[in-house]
Amino acid sequence: MKFTTVAVLACVGSASAFVPHALPAARMSARTTTMSAESPASRGDFLKSAAGAAALLGLAAPALAEVDNPVVPFLGGGDKIDVNNANVRAYIKLSGMYPSAAGKIVSNGPYSSVSEIYNIKGLSNEEKAAIKKHESRFITMDPQAMYTIDRINNGLYR
Repeated sequence: MKFTTVAVLACVGSASAFVPHALPAARMSARTTTMSAESPASRGDFLKSAAGAAALLGLAAPALAEVDNPVVPFLGGGDKIDVNNANVRAYIKLSGMYPSAAGKIVSNGPYSSVSEIYNIKGLSNEEKAAIKKHESRFITMDPQAMYTIDRINNGLYR
C-alpha cells in the first residue's frame, strides 16, 4: 500500500511539471513585498525567537554516558597492566614476556590476584622469572566481556 502511494505521488509530481501554470504577471500582482518594521514579522520578533533558540541550545543537558571504562588505562598503554583484560600485545615492551609467557597469561585467566599467575601449568622457570621481574606492573581487575576475545588476538598484524 505504501509503495503504491509513493508511486502515485511520484507520477503526479513529475506530471505536474508539464502542466501550464497561470501567467507570471497575474501571480506577481497578488504579492507585495514590504521592507518596513511594521510587517507581521518584525526584526524584534526575529531577534526574540533567535535568542530563545540560542538559549534552548545552550541549556541542552549533557550526555551522562560512561566516558571512559575504568579498565582502559590498564590495557597496556600505561605503567600498569591488567592481567584479566589486557591484550597479549600489551606485554611486548616487557622483556622476556612476549610471546610465550604473555600468551600463557592471557589464555589461562581470569585471575583473582597476580600471584595466581604462577599456578599456570606448563610455565617454565624462565617465564616465571620474567613474570617475577615485572610483577609490580601487573594488577587484576574484574574481567570485562568486551575484552575477552581480544585478549588473545585483537586483529592487529604487522
